[in-house]
Amino acid sequence: MESYPLINEKNLDRFHKMLLAKKRNGFVIIEHNEKLPYAVLSKEKKEINHPFHLFLTVITLGLWSIVWIYLIVSLSRKKEILVALDEDGNVFEEKCLSK
Repeated sequence: MESYPLINEKNLDRFHKMLLAKKRNGFVIIEHNEKLPYAVLSKEKKEINHPFHLFLTVITLGLWSIVWIYLIVSLSRKKEILVALDEDGNVFEEKCLSK
């Protein structure tokens, strides 16, 4: 059986830096494993100020509705991601499937 150089200091350092960057971006670690380096992170959905966006849409004659729809689609869902090291030692990020 072939052995992969999965865990070395350089790869582990990149993994931890990516985790710190995600935590600064508002994600929270749900599950973490150091033996096989991976972490599942979650970010709660954000509330949108609909009266404010309706006001901006009326003022801009409907132009702001494009931004408003984008915010509704992108911010109104809970996000879960997986950050891990693959068998070559590269850090990757993948979306988790929702329940």
